[in-house]
Amino acid sequence: MPFMQRIRIKDVAKEAGVALSTAALALRDDTKLREETRRLVRDAAARLGYVYDRSAAVMRSGKSHTIGLLVCEITNPFYAELTAGVEEALDEAGFVVMLANTSESITRQRRMLERFREQPVDGVLIMPATGTPPSLLEDLEQWRVPHATVVRGFRRGAHTGPDNRAGTRMATEHLLALGHRRIAFLGGLTRNSVSRERWDGYFRAMTKAGLAPEQLCCRTDIGEAAGVAEALPADGPTALVCFNDSVAFGATLGLLRSGRMPGRDVAVIGFDDIREAAAWFPALTTVRVSPREIGRAAARVLLERIADPAAAPRREILAPTLVVRESCGAHLRWKG
Repeated sequence: MPFMQRIRIKDVAKEAGVALSTAALALRDDTKLREETRRLVRDAAARLGYVYDRSAAVMRSGKSHTIGLLVCEITNPFYAELTAGVEEALDEAGFVVMLANTSESITRQRRMLERFREQPVDGVLIMPATGTPPSLLEDLEQWRVPHATVVRGFRRGAHTGPDNRAGTRMATEHLLALGHRRIAFLGGLTRNSVSRERWDGYFRAMTKAGLAPEQLCCRTDIGEAAGVAEALPADGPTALVCFNDSVAFGATLGLLRSGRMPGRDVAVIGFDDIREAAAWFPALTTVRVSPREIGRAAARVLLERIADPAAAPRREILAPTLVVRESCGAHLRWKG
């Protein structure tokens, strides 16, 4: 064919030896077709240099099979694992992900949502940046963009996340059972739904035990958390419930710098159980919430919204479990 002549889908169908309708479905990667058929058509398209005109397909069907994913802190290992879970579940359903990182900027978040709307995407999964007003949901509803929040959220709307209160309550009660009475909550400087819920779970466990809650504020930053832990006085807290694993990593480093052994001198518990937690020194006791499974569940919740926007929004809260390792000192049976 002449170099400038546009390769059409009927040319691909002829090259692959399939019907035009089959070629169209295969090029949309429709999972109703067998993988062998889809591969046959894709190979034919590659030989001919065919480029799928997605904008035309969107105009015909009204669907782009693309989901916008807004992450608030992509450098956080927890969100990286969660993103992988979202992508896995959406890929299985025949969707692709358009990823954007807001870096906790409400302005950038708004700009990215507007870009998603222009594409257009079929739906949006969002981890709201700190300070995001609940009115964002009203804007998305007015735009008629199916949406769901993940990890962070609001009191209404489709949502998926861990039971943060149950997690920190579980961690605090474990330390109480080990004999600790001076237990501090480390982290949670940035105020959002997650920090509020995790503080609340710790706070309730402490007050139920008749003990005074204590918060040592720092950002989700290993270096900053290390500085706070290193500066703890000798007569300070004997145990730390940390906002997340990154804060707990910093706490263990700070304690080691000050000549104290995590688990033996000060107990440390994290939250999330990211991949590095088991390999840390000492191995980190933490609240497991499985970010990858949260991501997969969030994708399912959003797909339900896309399929039936009139249905009541579903809220899926995943139960945490406590993973006991060395950093809490349970193997030493700490005594106050």
